[in-house]
Amino acid sequence: MSGNSWLDWVILTVSLFNTIVLTWLGIIVLLHAERRNLGVIAMVAGLLVGAAFFVSHSALVSRPLFPFTAATDFWWHAGWGPVILAPLAWYVIMLWYSGFWENRSSALYRRHRFWLGIAVGLAVVMFLLLLAGNPLPELDKPVEARIDDYTAGVGLNVPLLIFGYPAYIMLCIGLALDALLRPGPVTRFLGDLARRRARPWLASASLALMLVSLLVGGVLFWLFQQFILSRSLVIPAELVTRLAWYDLLIETLIGAAVLLLGQALVSYEVFTGRSLPRRGLLRQWQNAVTLALDVSIVVAAILIFQVPAVYGLLLMVILLTVFYALFAWRNFTEREQLAGKLRPFVASQRLYDRLLDDPSAQHVGLAPAFDALCREVLETRQACLVPMGALAPLAGPPLWFPAGDAPTPPDVNAISGPAGTPQALGIALDPRETGGFAWAVPLWSERGQIGLLLLGEKSDGGYYSQEEMEIARASGERLVDAAASAEIARRLIVLQRERLAESQVLDRQTRRVLHDDVLPLLHTALLSLNSGGGAATPEASQALAQAHREISNLLRDIPPASSPEVARLGLLGALRQMEKGEFPGAFDRVEWQVDEPSAAAANGLRPLPAQVLYYAAREAVRNAARYGRQPAGAPLVLKIALAWQDGLLLQVQDNGGSYPSSGAAQTAGSGQGLALHSTMMAVVGGTLTLERQPGVMTRVSLFLPPGAC
Repeated sequence: MSGNSWLDWVILTVSLFNTIVLTWLGIIVLLHAERRNLGVIAMVAGLLVGAAFFVSHSALVSRPLFPFTAATDFWWHAGWGPVILAPLAWYVIMLWYSGFWENRSSALYRRHRFWLGIAVGLAVVMFLLLLAGNPLPELDKPVEARIDDYTAGVGLNVPLLIFGYPAYIMLCIGLALDALLRPGPVTRFLGDLARRRARPWLASASLALMLVSLLVGGVLFWLFQQFILSRSLVIPAELVTRLAWYDLLIETLIGAAVLLLGQALVSYEVFTGRSLPRRGLLRQWQNAVTLALDVSIVVAAILIFQVPAVYGLLLMVILLTVFYALFAWRNFTEREQLAGKLRPFVASQRLYDRLLDDPSAQHVGLAPAFDALCREVLETRQACLVPMGALAPLAGPPLWFPAGDAPTPPDVNAISGPAGTPQALGIALDPRETGGFAWAVPLWSERGQIGLLLLGEKSDGGYYSQEEMEIARASGERLVDAAASAEIARRLIVLQRERLAESQVLDRQTRRVLHDDVLPLLHTALLSLNSGGGAATPEASQALAQAHREISNLLRDIPPASSPEVARLGLLGALRQMEKGEFPGAFDRVEWQVDEPSAAAANGLRPLPAQVLYYAAREAVRNAARYGRQPAGAPLVLKIALAWQDGLLLQVQDNGGSYPSSGAAQTAGSGQGLALHSTMMAVVGGTLTLERQPGVMTRVSLFLPPGAC
């Protein structure tokens, strides 16, 4: 201690602060690491070694300079190991961070493998010099005996240690800087991006440690002059004060390096193995620094100014209570701010009200919600939400932020390929190749990948956190689901209104046909029979035949009152029965292409997907029978193919190529068109696609993935 209470208070405060922060960082890295590899072990060991040094330093600073005791001697020697190990640990950590062990053929490995051996050898030499020369005197001996024993056995060990240790520190820190500035390739996910982001912080910390090494060298040389050359342990008061100021400067620089290292650790989590940093961990780091500073100030004041224990405990209780209150207040404030940002997104969009008011709108707009998500929550410069998979035809075109001219999005299939599994939170992109997009967030559901959310850089140039990516994924999935659900509802409303109108038209048509066509024919036939004395006449036969045709056509147009027995016959059996029973003579030839595995898969479908697939195929056959025949009179051929192609594929194809202009056939019969069946296929997890070449071919493809079967 310097004897200046205020100076000693500041020194002890900084020392305790470094102890708490280093310990907190070591525990956090250990607990949050996904895999405890070499880099994690080295980082944890280095942080705890640094904390151990400041424990011994704090214990020494908090004790009086005289008289020397056994406890003082213990803490004096306890700091030897951390002093030697800390520079080497920093060098090893920076080597791992730079990719030294990931590619043994890299320039980094070839450049540093020799110097790593040198650094390890110097560390061993430093330990041997400390043990052999014992340059730190036994403080529990009298002053005269100490100085005589100490100076008599100095030899070359002490000068080598005094001049060699600063060189050892500067070598380790200099090599660490070289590894940071010229790193090797890394294979870790997001390794390059996170490394570029964290490099300025780690380089600044290394520069601070380099200044520490220079100061340590100067202080050691000064101490060598004072204690060895002068053969005196009596230090003038002004030199004690100067030494205290040197001590404060050195530990302050170390504290700055610790803060820079902690910022790199929690902001980018390059040592925990996380793909993305967590905003919550950054807030915890800020709270830990604040608490460490407050506790250090109070504890140092209690020790230096010898505050009675009861008052010291009261101060600590008050401090912790105030800190907890402020912590709770900050959590509530941040929660309210987040809720305010999410409120425009989670608020009801009144989709169904708008659908009921205007069901003819092609797509229900979700642009305001997407705009709120991008602007208020993610704070991104640009974004694009691209629906994919089974929901793509229902979810509509991509959503863009900011709204305006929608450029062509990049190839989403090439981007989503590396996503792998639904556990992949984000894919780092090269903005130069993707139109400014830096991240891709895969969107998943039980049916597979349903979309891709492309994000540009943040507006402030910052880094997306794990929490933001999770919000982006959940929000994007909700938007795609909402758009698809709204489109399904819109189609159902439109088709229901069309069906009501068609039912009215069909009812009027039935009345007209029966009243205007059938009844006159029957009346004519009866008159012919009566005039012929009850014998059949050609006129009566012709009238009855025409009435039969009219009634048959009318019955064909009326929807069947009961559903086919798909559950009893199976999908394939129901389709064959439908083709023979409902469309006899409609086609010149019917070709079936079915193999045994696909037939077994079709007959093993669950009831709901089987019925949906049946009705969709029935609608395709009905349209082919009605619109497929060409005026030239070419034979009309119907092909029904069933195959298993990583899912069940049912294709209905005719060689006519003529179809209703609208995709939703205003057909009689089922009263439902392809739009409805496309919607129902999407509901059960499948897809319906229509391929048409007028005059050549029309093919309807119905596909059910394995999960929907």
